[in-house]
Amino acid sequence: MGLMQQLPLPLMPRAEGRFESFLPGDNGPALALLQAECPPRAPHFLWGDAGAGKTHLLQALAARCRASGASVAWFTPATPLPWIFTPGTALLVFDDAHGFGPAQQQAAFALCVEAQSHGASWAAAAAVPPVDLPLREDLRTRLGWGQVHALHALDEAQTRAALQSEAERRGIALSPEVLNYLMSRFSRDLASLMRLLVALDSYSLSRGRAITVPLLRAMGTDGPPVWPADDPGDGLAGQQPDDGPTDASPAAEPAADPSCD
Repeated sequence: MGLMQQLPLPLMPRAEGRFESFLPGDNGPALALLQAECPPRAPHFLWGDAGAGKTHLLQALAARCRASGASVAWFTPATPLPWIFTPGTALLVFDDAHGFGPAQQQAAFALCVEAQSHGASWAAAAAVPPVDLPLREDLRTRLGWGQVHALHALDEAQTRAALQSEAERRGIALSPEVLNYLMSRFSRDLASLMRLLVALDSYSLSRGRAITVPLLRAMGTDGPPVWPADDPGDGLAGQQPDDGPTDASPAAEPAADPSCD
């Protein structure tokens, strides 16, 4: 079994996205528009490949809105039905909208209608642009009403720079050999690499050894790393994985902060 299979990266903690921790790369215009209004007056739709930062930006928008006193409700394909609009909600968030089943599509459309009648707005993300969403026409149209942002993952040079920057922030000496190993042996989406860096930092501290390629191999041999209880992975300075919060709150009340998944 290879090292990638021995490290269950999706199980590692993820920090909630913030605008301040988003590395824009080529996504500066989308970042600026999302930061301009919280809650936004018009809907926003984000689309792009996994690792492009869709969930990170949705989480950042939700966090900024809640910080201003606005109520936010969060929905994904994992959110159990029924989905009910709560008066006072200012922003609905639909993450991974391309994965909504028929009943969820009906519920999402009803939520959009309710939101509009109450002066609320919504933001959504999916793997494809609105025109290509495999959803019912009325929902697809509603989700694409406002600003549509195509997001792009960081290129290799930007990803390397992000890893080096986060390593320096954590006081990690990341040699070119280790960096090359990370970039050549693992998924190059920044979220996965950042989580691996946090795990590697924890593992090196637990073993009292410097971070080297042999240590990285040993971490794979030993199995999943032990995470410090007080380290939620706040070093995830780049784009968040796009599978959204794992603990989506029921729609009967505004969802709490999306949990780090």
